[in-house]
Amino acid sequence: MSVQTIARRYATALGEVVAEQGNERVVQQEIDGWASLIETNPQLREVFANPTVPYDQKQTVLEELIARTKVHETTASFLRVLLKNQRLAQLKYVAEKFGQVLDDRSGVVAAKVTTARPIPGEVKSSLKDALASAAGRSVRVSFTIDEAIIGGIVTQVGSTVFDGSVQGQLDRLAGDLVGG
Repeated sequence: MSVQTIARRYATALGEVVAEQGNERVVQQEIDGWASLIETNPQLREVFANPTVPYDQKQTVLEELIARTKVHETTASFLRVLLKNQRLAQLKYVAEKFGQVLDDRSGVVAAKVTTARPIPGEVKSSLKDALASAAGRSVRVSFTIDEAIIGGIVTQVGSTVFDGSVQGQLDRLAGDLVGG
């Protein structure tokens, strides 16, 4: 079974639980924080991913971190389930799918905008409005900077990518020249 399939199953199950409790965004923030913690700490990631580390040691580490971070009980229980099923190392993927599950339920579509340089706040706001209008629903936009695109903009809405970058245009031109 693929990591994405597993992540979707856990994310959907967690989505059901938090929908009943009404604490969706609190748990989402905590899960995102934990995913970041595990991904940015190689030693921690190794402890949870390594099958040779005894379960009791992993559990001790997890419980200590839960006590320090004082997360919501739903989040703590979910992390324990992931540990028990040896899936805590995949929390990054579960967190991504969980965000998608919550967005789908609330009628929000995720968009990612990449530019070569920072863009002003009013341009971000206009772009968000334009994306919401085009998508026909609310849009949650994340903005990133990637100097490799040289200029222009790359926008991803859901699984659709609109590449208006200079690098994208150069790549298409090179493909046309080689192919024709």
